[in-house]
Formats: sequence, structure tokens, C-alpha cells
Amino acid sequence: MIVDMKPEDIVGEYQEATLTYCDGKSRKVLYTQLETPYPDGKLIVSTTTPDGIISHVNRAFVEMSGYTEAELLGAPHCILRHPDMPAAAFKDLWDTVLRGEKWQGFVKNLRKDGGYYWVKATVIPNVRGGKVVGFTSVRRKPSRSKVDECIALYPTLI
Repeated sequence: MIVDMKPEDIVGEYQEATLTYCDGKSRKVLYTQLETPYPDGKLIVSTTTPDGIISHVNRAFVEMSGYTEAELLGAPHCILRHPDMPAAAFKDLWDTVLRGEKWQGFVKNLRKDGGYYWVKATVIPNVRGGKVVGFTSVRRKPSRSKVDECIALYPTLI
């Protein structure tokens, strides 16, 4: 279930935006300019159902997102969508994985506390009997130069 973010969860001054997702649902998000650096040597791993509902998270995902495991499991993966991310990036992701292909890209994720973190994401369809039954996403630390490229590019795609 998608719920609006709460001011009491936010650390520092924040801005407000309303995001509309590909399924037509909307969510009020509160975001700051506080970046959480991605730690060296950690991988964030999660799995989702075919419609993007989180079914597994690892400890690194919990730590980086700021959500508890209980809050993440059963939630749509789009709760991490930062308003600076262009819709075109997620359209490309979904178009690619629904064809049964691997997708890679750089993503600015929204933390529960309103901050953000950048990842280099790889999303792999889980195929059984010729049918996509879910997705596995592995995120790693991106290079700063790639993040800087995305910071310049993404506003032109929105």
C-alpha cells in the first residue's frame, strides 16, 4: 500500500511533491537535500512480485532505505522513488524487464527520512516456465562521475 510520507519522519527542512505512479496511484513525498553516501563493499538486494511488490529485502536495503523490514515487505518498490527521477527511466526499466531482459541504470532513491542515496541498479526478471514470476534487484555503489552525469541529465528527461 502506498501512503503519504509523514513530517515527523523527516530529518531537516524538506520540500513536498506529489508523485503519480504508472498504476495511476499518487503519493505525497517529503524530501530533503541530505545525501546518505553509499557504503563501500555493500550490496542492496531485494525481490519483488511481477507487479513490483517487495517480497524480500536484505539488511543493507533496510539500513540504506531507513525503513524497517516490516515496512518494506508487502510495499510497492516505488515507495523509494525520488521526485528527481525521470518517469522515462522507470518506463525503460519496466519495458525492459517485462520483455524478460536485464536492466541496468543509475537511480536516486528516496529514504524514509526524506534524504536520498544513489545506486547503480541491476534488475533481473525471474523467469520460470517461460513466465516472469518476479524480479531480483541488486544495487551497488555508483561512481561519483556517473552520479554527476545523471544529476545533469535527469532534469532534461522529466
